[in-house]
Amino acid sequence: MSTQQQQPPAPQPTSQPTPSTTTNTLDLGITLALHGWPALTMAVQSSWGGPTSSDKRDWLCGAISDMIAERPETDAEDLEDVLVQVMNDEFDVVVDDDSAADAAAEIMRIREAVARGDTSVVDGMRVKVGMGGDDDDDDDDDDGSENGNDGEDVEMGEAPQLVSRRERVEPEVDEDGFTKVVGKKKR
Repeated sequence: MSTQQQQPPAPQPTSQPTPSTTTNTLDLGITLALHGWPALTMAVQSSWGGPTSSDKRDWLCGAISDMIAERPETDAEDLEDVLVQVMNDEFDVVVDDDSAADAAAEIMRIREAVARGDTSVVDGMRVKVGMGGDDDDDDDDDDGSENGNDGEDVEMGEAPQLVSRRERVEPEVDEDGFTKVVGKKKR
């Protein structure tokens, strides 16, 4: 008989991510994928969706995330159809290249990797766009302000008066009330 007691095995650290971490990582991956999609980026930068183009892109990121969460059977073709439809409806852009299929496939790769607990794909995307790796408390004040004012309004003073490059020529009216057309060379 042994007088030695067996100790229970030490708890092993689990590498399984929590559901909220998984959801946050997936949401970030979707956002990065859509921000990296050239067709959508051009549509937003050119305001083809109107003054709220950026908001529409953000809405699309959330809609894709919700679609994947609510319908687990969603595949790349479903995503591609949604991307093409939103580009057409919200930005008046017909996507006729394979970029929507590429963006959808990238989102599906992200989804599969995150489901396995692999965040390396999203981490790589974060590094690629300059968000850094695991460092969530960025020291580089990436809030869109370049002057370090932490988003506060800055008093800019009065705008300068616009100066016309040439003097406006008043139309000439003849004695019958007709406006004379004067060529540009005679002005």
